[in-house]
Formats: sequence, structure tokens, C-alpha cells
Amino acid sequence: MSIIIYSKPDCVQCNATYRAFDKQGIGYQVIDLTQDQQALSHVKSLGYQQVPVIIAGDDHWSGFRPDKIGALAHALVP
Repeated sequence: MSIIIYSKPDCVQCNATYRAFDKQGIGYQVIDLTQDQQALSHVKSLGYQQVPVIIAGDDHWSGFRPDKIGALAHALVP
């Protein structure tokens, strides 16, 4: 499953999200919305106004969500 974290520099919730994914051993790609206008438009089209925005397969959410990250880690365990 492809996991993308849309973020911006110096974002406390983004950094907490990276740490939580790293702790669970889940790989992800980071896209900086200050550097990618097309990605910013995509995130806004999903209705989000704050970062981080996480897209994991068909699921997506905004903000630091340890509950969602934990559920994702559980779902990825073989």
C-alpha cells in the first residue's frame, strides 16, 4: 500500500506523524505542499485545510491521528 504524507516545513503535527509512522515501521512518502502546487490543489480538492494530510490506499485523514496510524499498522501486519 502506498502511503503519502502531505506536509509543510516546521509542522509540529507533521513531525509527530512521521515519528509515529517510523515507530510502527511503516514506510511513507512525504510531499511538501509549499513546493508542489498540484499536490496542494489535490489536498484542497479533498476538502482539507490543515496538514498533515495522510493518504493510505483508499483511506485519508488530516492531523496527527495515532488511532488511525495504529489501525493502519495493525492492518498491515501479515
